[in-house]
Amino acid sequence: MEAIAEQGGTLLESIAAFCRGSGIAESTFGRRAVNDGKFVARLRDGARITPETLDRVTTFLERHGASAPATPPELRQLIRIAPLPDGVPQSTSAPHLGDGAPSRNFRFFDNRQKYLLFVNTCSEKETVARRVGMELAHIHPRPPAIRVFDAGMGDGSVLSRVMREMHRRFPTRPFYFVGKEISLEDVRLSLDKMPDRFYEHPATVMIVTNMYYTEAPWLVPRSVSAATSLVWHEVGLTGTTAHEFSEQIAALEPFLAKNWQARHSAKTGNPIYERPVALVLYRDDFRFMLDEAIPKRGKARADYDLVIASQPYRARVPVEFKASRVIGPLARALGPGGRLLGIHSCGRDPGLEIVRKIWPDENPFTTGRHDLLRAVRTELGNEARHFNFNSYSDARAVFRYDMHTLPTEIAESIGTSTLFAAWNAAVYVAQIDDERLARVVGERKYLDATRDVLQAHGGLWFLDESYVVSRKRG
Repeated sequence: MEAIAEQGGTLLESIAAFCRGSGIAESTFGRRAVNDGKFVARLRDGARITPETLDRVTTFLERHGASAPATPPELRQLIRIAPLPDGVPQSTSAPHLGDGAPSRNFRFFDNRQKYLLFVNTCSEKETVARRVGMELAHIHPRPPAIRVFDAGMGDGSVLSRVMREMHRRFPTRPFYFVGKEISLEDVRLSLDKMPDRFYEHPATVMIVTNMYYTEAPWLVPRSVSAATSLVWHEVGLTGTTAHEFSEQIAALEPFLAKNWQARHSAKTGNPIYERPVALVLYRDDFRFMLDEAIPKRGKARADYDLVIASQPYRARVPVEFKASRVIGPLARALGPGGRLLGIHSCGRDPGLEIVRKIWPDENPFTTGRHDLLRAVRTELGNEARHFNFNSYSDARAVFRYDMHTLPTEIAESIGTSTLFAAWNAAVYVAQIDDERLARVVGERKYLDATRDVLQAHGGLWFLDESYVVSRKRG
């Protein structure tokens, strides 16, 4: 039987007292303690924190002569602590991770600062979008619309580029997109890119959902309790200009803030939805044309022509999990002739060289595309005979993307901002948890390692590998 850790004072109270006593703003505290000026504001809005974030805040406060509660309420909904045997002090109850062991609460896309810095300094999104575009020549769409599922929209950079490419290839055909995303901030960023898409290609239906991989393609929660709490919201955008569409999408902010809530699973530490949501967007003046394409609650279908699965799982999770919880269900969602394009990091690049200069034995990329496809074939069982599994040669499957740098940046003396961006990209792609990062960023060794690799290669790049699972047409 689990018991919630004993509550102390609130972390907000400790931070507020420190800021008053030190005469600094809360935004300044956030930047100095956890490199996030909005950290305290998010806590006030009810955000939860991870153990490693609490540890960083506690360390900062103690370094300046203050203290923080060991188990504040802001942490309680995220972590549950098993009762200890008699005689063991309660203060030792925090979960302990062995040296070098990754936190189970680490997820690839959870750290907003790492993610946004990576997206804006590296070319992965545009490179992935070009790779997705290659698959459009091989799909066989059927009426009433070309159907695409994005198995992790992120900030919408890939999907919006794919939508532009699809309009170029199929300017008059209706489009049906479903994007899965658990992060409220990513949903906001993705929707912000949609007004121009509705303007250029008016025959578009866009659905955003927070459901699981086993539910999202069909827009139907699996459990009865989740199905009864499903929030289904349909919005017909009025007007004819991107500005009008943008205003109406921006007006959805209260709806998103209220319904796009997530909590952490006590079992895995991963975020899961509080309530399943399906947000359906289309242009009202094209409602008649799109009637058959617009999904109805409880009657949606999958049958996708294209599934985009770019970085949909953590590198370190077992291959069986990737096959049974992610790629297997997505493959089953394909229609006849439909194609699933999977993409994940594979290492063997300067980014991993940087990481191994600090952690020589680090090997986050233990599952290659061949291993994964074998596991997916096993997961599908007898159904596998209806699919083709294409791992391709390295010449086609493996592709490179770069960190953006100016021609003169990689010289004998490299600026600290460039080194920090490169280090961030390397540890982000390698999915290094904050606990291990905190042990090394206080020294210059990580910057020296980054500089050595950048100068040796004249820049920084990474390698992704791709694979395709396609459903046979016959």
